[in-house]
Amino acid sequence: MAQKPSIPKGTRDFLPVEMLNREYIFDTIKRVFRKYGFLPIETPAMENLSTLLGKYGEEGDKLLFKILNSGDFLAKADEKLLSEKNSIKITHQISEKGLRYDLTVPFARYVVQHRNDLVFPFKRYQIQPVWRADRPQKGRYREFFQCDVDVIGSNSLLNEFELIQIIDDVFNELKINTVIKLNNRKILSGIAEIIGHADKIIDITVAIDKLDKIGLENVNKELLAKDLPQEAIDRLQPVIQLAGTNDEKIAQLKQVLNSSELGLKGIEEIETVLDYLKASNVKTEVELDLTLARGLNYYTGAIFEVKAKDIQIGSICGGGRYDDLTGIFGLKDVSGVGVSFGADRIYDVLTQLNKFPQAAMNSTQVFFVNFGKKEEMYCLSILNELRSKGVKAEIYPETAKMKKQMNYANKKQIPFVVLAGENEMNEQKITLKNMETGEQKTISVDELLAMF
Repeated sequence: MAQKPSIPKGTRDFLPVEMLNREYIFDTIKRVFRKYGFLPIETPAMENLSTLLGKYGEEGDKLLFKILNSGDFLAKADEKLLSEKNSIKITHQISEKGLRYDLTVPFARYVVQHRNDLVFPFKRYQIQPVWRADRPQKGRYREFFQCDVDVIGSNSLLNEFELIQIIDDVFNELKINTVIKLNNRKILSGIAEIIGHADKIIDITVAIDKLDKIGLENVNKELLAKDLPQEAIDRLQPVIQLAGTNDEKIAQLKQVLNSSELGLKGIEEIETVLDYLKASNVKTEVELDLTLARGLNYYTGAIFEVKAKDIQIGSICGGGRYDDLTGIFGLKDVSGVGVSFGADRIYDVLTQLNKFPQAAMNSTQVFFVNFGKKEEMYCLSILNELRSKGVKAEIYPETAKMKKQMNYANKKQIPFVVLAGENEMNEQKITLKNMETGEQKTISVDELLAMF
């Protein structure tokens, strides 16, 4: 019995029309990145586990896909650990590599490894797949593409502002209505200080980052489970639920955090970025949101998240400032900031809103019907001239019934069909059919070439 074909849950195949739409997204994003002076790099799909582990927090580490060592991976495994079925401890003996969880940690490793070949500040973009052993659901996949853009080797807040400009440009070009959520980890650390639990900053940020998903009551329950006293949780509530304009929120925060030097520094950084925005032509709404925590341990300053306004889906872009991510690989005090565009979620948004342009779906612009060998030779010379002009054109590879060839053109949504039979050849012309309107006319080859 033949095996039923399948793929792992949380992964997807893409048909040609889907790939054309995905390439439309990638091409738009790349074009914006390059406009701001960013350069492309690539890193391997798999990294050493020592590179990945401990960089994403306890929850992130659980979502890493580990790769079994080649050959007899149990040969060097401790028999006692095997008998105890201690999967966490045994993993280090049977797996040395893992699939990358994101593009940021591999980028930090890349910067340290190639620092003598780079010009700082180094502005890079990277568009590649990443893998997470997550539970698949709508808008959440185990394999998905990220489109990262980062500046490393500069502390300037102008970089944060430029990233907001890039986000604004990308989503305006894609015609997605968005809101940019903005916060600062220094403010969150300041809040942890003033409630008397600076040591609980990771627990606090991981919990409040889930506010949109699980609600305030469940966030508070999670904080209690992390041994945060009820008194501290009560003091946290007004801060989490802060309302008003960005300026009003900042005014309230200055009063709340007046005893926290670190918190006030975070407010100052936010104000600087917002001042840049006030003097810019950024069209996208930018909202200061104190519930935005982004549970990754390596963020130290500004944090960003982008939500689509017209559809219910998770964030479609996010990132932040990391002051010493390269330090874990031996290169201290090199600050960076970046954001990652979630190509798969952006694809889902554009699909549901029906906002892919028709041009992105047309792989071929002109299709030549094949009537026979003589006609084939006549068409090939015209086909070559069209292609030399950059026109996407093709000819049916064999003589077949007209209905079959026209069905082929219809299914591929090709806008123009060329018919060249004996009469057209004698007159050195072609008959051109507009597949959308059904209009058909006989024109010269030069007229056809002039159309594109």
